[in-house]
Amino acid sequence: MTTDKAAALLALHVGPGFVLPNAWDAGSARILEQVGFPAIATTSAGIAWSCGVPDGGAIDRDTMLEHVGRIVAAVGVPVTADLEDGYGATADDVGRTVSRAVELGVVGCNLEDAAKGGLFGIDEAVDRIAAARAAAPRGTFVLNARTDTYFAGASDDAFAETVERAVRYVEAGADCVFVPGVVEEDTIRRLAAAIPAPLNVVAGLANLIDAPTLFSLGVKRVSLGGSLARATLSMLERAGRELLDSGTLGFLDGAIAYPDLQRRFGS
Repeated sequence: MTTDKAAALLALHVGPGFVLPNAWDAGSARILEQVGFPAIATTSAGIAWSCGVPDGGAIDRDTMLEHVGRIVAAVGVPVTADLEDGYGATADDVGRTVSRAVELGVVGCNLEDAAKGGLFGIDEAVDRIAAARAAAPRGTFVLNARTDTYFAGASDDAFAETVERAVRYVEAGADCVFVPGVVEEDTIRRLAAAIPAPLNVVAGLANLIDAPTLFSLGVKRVSLGGSLARATLSMLERAGRELLDSGTLGFLDGAIAYPDLQRRFGS
């Protein structure tokens, strides 16, 4: 069954393009599955915020995997996990993290090439991708290599460094390449043409380009990162302000009815 889910997730990358929404708990995952998405990703940012802490390393590996496991158990569609930088200083640590994710039923992951100290050296980053691939063989797990070249600002030529890293990551076993932080349409088109694997970009952060336009540029996978969680928390803040300021209940206009949610989560 897990292999079938991995194959289903991988097959989405050879189509015209797909949107991969990011859930942060079992309930949000169930809703997104019911909407009709064929696969779901987790968001490290959304999970961190749900725990009341900031994104970027505040959640340890055990806690993150506990939340990811709940999401996997709640849905029938393939789940790919945001495993940040792999939760460890060494390539072996990354391999152990991926092995534990596989045990939970996760069929893919994002793996970042940066930590708080900035980008890993390219050889070290390649070793970490190779360790992840060794822990989860091709065909059983969709390995999405993320490069933060456009976030880190470590190079005068971010495009060239991105392509160089992407090529090395694909050679090390990555199935696709994730480039967050790129916002110019022409650059996205050039990256899609130059990277020898399906390109994943994130919409809704610095990039507000809609999915159909991104697909027309050659992008195969559009994820949302923490944007759905941000939208939900923003709605909660607006509702709280309305209650505090006026005591009115306008925020309930359009809300899913209690019996409907009971039915959805009971099925």
